[in-house]
Amino acid sequence: MSKILVFGSSGQLGQCLNYVATEKGITDIVFPPEDQANILDTELLAQLFNQHKPAYCINCAAYTAVDKAEDDVETARKINRDGAENIAKLCMEFNTTMIHVSTDFIFEGNTPHPLSEDDVAEPINVYGLTKLEGEQAILANLTKAYILRTSWLYSEYGNNFVKTMMRLGSEKDELKIIADQIGTPTYAIDLAECILTIITNDKHKYGIYHFSNEGVTSWYDFAMGIFDIANINVKVYPVRTSEYVTRAIRPAFSVMDKAKIKKDLGIEIPYWRTSLDKCIKVLLKTN
Repeated sequence: MSKILVFGSSGQLGQCLNYVATEKGITDIVFPPEDQANILDTELLAQLFNQHKPAYCINCAAYTAVDKAEDDVETARKINRDGAENIAKLCMEFNTTMIHVSTDFIFEGNTPHPLSEDDVAEPINVYGLTKLEGEQAILANLTKAYILRTSWLYSEYGNNFVKTMMRLGSEKDELKIIADQIGTPTYAIDLAECILTIITNDKHKYGIYHFSNEGVTSWYDFAMGIFDIANINVKVYPVRTSEYVTRAIRPAFSVMDKAKIKKDLGIEIPYWRTSLDKCIKVLLKTN
């Protein structure tokens, strides 16, 4: 296995990559701590590339505070666009293949069909816009790049919807959950498996790909699935987005078509409930 360099190692996906790499016995993978791998510090990045000369670079680093980004545009853009561009330029210099994680939020989310990689990107919030700018910056500077758009990421690590629902469901008698935003949850362990499979079987079919778990659901039904699997008894009321106002607008429908990644890269994708069941079983064991 050629050397792999990971940015954003302390985040949810970074931790999942570390776990999956360990399970697979992949040892030639480096997870530098954040203070040694600031993607805005080009000199620091150059030192890392010089030191490790990676064949692959995985960028999990991102500004993901969707609502906060509306009032912190400059920081979101620096991390999501400029940081991605910094890495892409070094990947080009060192002949490194880059795998970059993007988002379903680059879409407006008003189409009645699953979104393909060829559908027009029209972000409706700052987070989505800066992530799209990051994609564009990578493709303008690097040919050997895989851009993976994902959605509704959760795992045993970090803060996410599953862990929040399990906590709130145990603390409260009733909850109101949005029922008119439709998408697909993604188990970050499955995404980590996908990324390492792409590296292992590198087919040199670079470009943009969609990856989430299989199936379609709403946040309400996602929450109900969590409570069902975790055996948490709480009353849940479905509400419209208009009843739960947030600083940033979210796409109403961001289900992604995964035909391309399955066909071109041979990736197998589990159903969202199957993966959710795995995650919750681990969480119940560890808590």
